[in-house]
Amino acid sequence: MQHTPRVLIFDSGVGSLSIGAAIHDLLPEIDLLYVMDHGGFPYGEWDETLLIKHICATVNQVLAVHSVDLLVMACNSASTAVLPALRSQIQIPIVGVVPAIKPAATLSQSGVIGLLATPGTVSRPYTAQLIQDFAADCTIIAIGSRELAPAVENFIWHQQALDSVLAKVEREFSLHRDFASMDTIILACTHFPLVQPQLAALLPNIKWVDSGQAIARRVAYLIEELGFESRGEEAGNHAAIILGDERPSANLKHYLQEKNIHINAD
Repeated sequence: MQHTPRVLIFDSGVGSLSIGAAIHDLLPEIDLLYVMDHGGFPYGEWDETLLIKHICATVNQVLAVHSVDLLVMACNSASTAVLPALRSQIQIPIVGVVPAIKPAATLSQSGVIGLLATPGTVSRPYTAQLIQDFAADCTIIAIGSRELAPAVENFIWHQQALDSVLAKVEREFSLHRDFASMDTIILACTHFPLVQPQLAALLPNIKWVDSGQAIARRVAYLIEELGFESRGEEAGNHAAIILGDERPSANLKHYLQEKNIHINAD
């Protein structure tokens, strides 16, 4: 194909940025369109049936206006719920996000692994199945934080302090009997890698694992399958669409501008 491949990265909020950064690192030449459904945030609080209906309608509305070659559903909660319905409605390839259980189990030397996620992701059967399939011999310290994703969203939008929420996460991990042996933590929400440095300051000597690099490799594979050829060193165009009634804040605009992402008025 002759045109530059364009990938839509869809999330309820700024979590799309962590996935997009990993894709950009691997494929700097492709175009990225971030869709942040800020008005629907957080997806983990939705009834599953309503969430499926909402995301399918929203994605179809975006695709009616913007042409893309591939969709990344950059949300663990959404990926487990909506992908079958979404794949039945649109023809482009779709990549979903799941917790990085397998690479964490490979990386950990102690076999004691933290799983930091939303409560929905912690409790979902697919997470239990991933643990059974890839980390059955490991001890998993699962922390389902209801507060961290909203705190990250507010940090990026309004520069609200994170300290108390991060301290609560550290405290919850530390209460587990095997805490001292924990050497790896899975960041199983796409918002969380955006504050990994702050988490690492509270939880030192930890190996951090998220889904970004695996998603980027999958995107690269699918783009090659679609027949696209590399453009070389020229960087792709990055744009963001912010959905919802709240206007993009000055802090969000500055954050995106620093990453060379312009806000699309559509």
